Amino acid sequence: MAFTLMCHIILVPLGVSWALMTLVANYRAIRHDNPHALLLAQRWSKYMAVTFAVGAVTGTVLSFEFGLLWPRFMGRWGAAFGVPFAFEGIFFFVEAIFVAIYIFGWRRLKPWTHFWTGVPIVLAGIFGTMSVVAANAWMNAPAGFTLNAQGDVVSVNPIGVIFNKSMPLQAAHMLVAAYLVGGFLVASVYAAAMLRGRRDHYHRLAFTIAFTVAAIATPVQLAVGDTIARWVYQNQPTKFAAIELVPTTSSDVPETLLGRVGPNWTVKGGLPIPGLASWLSDPSTGKATVVQGLKAFPVDNQPTIAEVNIVHLMWDVMIGLGTLLFLLALWYGIGWVVRRRLPSNRLFLLAATAAGPLAVIAMEAGWIVTEVGRQPWIVYNQMRVSAAVTGNHGVWISFIAIVILYAALGVTTILVLHRMSRRFRRAGGFVEHDTPYAPRPAPQSTPPAEPEQRVKVLDP
Repeated sequence: MAFTLMCHIILVPLGVSWALMTLVANYRAIRHDNPHALLLAQRWSKYMAVTFAVGAVTGTVLSFEFGLLWPRFMGRWGAAFGVPFAFEGIFFFVEAIFVAIYIFGWRRLKPWTHFWTGVPIVLAGIFGTMSVVAANAWMNAPAGFTLNAQGDVVSVNPIGVIFNKSMPLQAAHMLVAAYLVGGFLVASVYAAAMLRGRRDHYHRLAFTIAFTVAAIATPVQLAVGDTIARWVYQNQPTKFAAIELVPTTSSDVPETLLGRVGPNWTVKGGLPIPGLASWLSDPSTGKATVVQGLKAFPVDNQPTIAEVNIVHLMWDVMIGLGTLLFLLALWYGIGWVVRRRLPSNRLFLLAATAAGPLAVIAMEAGWIVTEVGRQPWIVYNQMRVSAAVTGNHGVWISFIAIVILYAALGVTTILVLHRMSRRFRRAGGFVEHDTPYAPRPAPQSTPPAEPEQRVKVLDP
């Protein structure tokens, strides 16, 4: 399921952010009568439809895996855990309907009417993502249910389940990440094209829209991420100790870059920054802030040494790449403010090309911190992973089948998008009969058919 989720999550930012970027191009086309923006919006809408369809397939596989791989978890908590997914299903179908209307409305609707049909796609993507994240947040801060003496769920409060304590921050973190990753990922394609000499208005416009969305989201994400780290410090001290590599409870805790813990919970290697972890945990008390260490918790509630090292490494990867992306966004912002145009030197375009894959890696690292950091719990302080997972021994067979399926799906998706791009480039632009919002040519009148002459044959 980890493999499936890591593949599926790459499509989530495209599903959320590409609709907004398409509408930005569409608005610019209508408002400023820009044919390049109109061409861009139409092409992006078709790319968006492809990634939406692929995301539907990968998401469906995930829904089956809940029942197949976690039967005891779903059997006990399904009544509560399934509530956010019911709403996600509604938003998914709304998004699917309006994607179809938007795609087929290019030559059938008036310009502004067509534009507004794209707005529900953006909203449905946002609320659908919030619904899924609400389910994951519930696993970190379970609420909205009543248990009987046997520990079974006997009543559920849907509002309490969805709006649990972790949901607002986790939803904000994922939504901002979606615009950050989606923007950098799309912009990286056009940055690579510009490196190959395609610096016409169309490519510069596409890059500017996508990169601007990502550049705006990046500093916001840093602020949201800092707030979430403090929430984890207050509500999930074991995860926080793993993140900061803190084996023993103390104050004046350093922020250790890289490094790991050894068999005796001793920190090895890394670059410690004195007192920074305590200060970031609670700036009001600064270095005097006490951080609970891993050894302060019961042995049964401690993550393994391997899990601690994974969480800490992924935290460093996420923070490190996030900082680099912020510096790149700052470079872009300063260039835009000072010169009123995007930086176009080769070094910047090389960095922008790399930003797409790096943003995906940062997002994957963040999800590993979220999921592995909660170990050994699947529902925090309520149910352990060992009590939730399937006991079926055929998991490796299904895993190999899923890897083959996703490899085929991934290769096919890339080939389809690449072929669409080549076909669009060969076309060079709209042809007359394909022009959106243009009046349809009047039907040509055809002369009435000549009446069929019949010859009456008389018997002699």
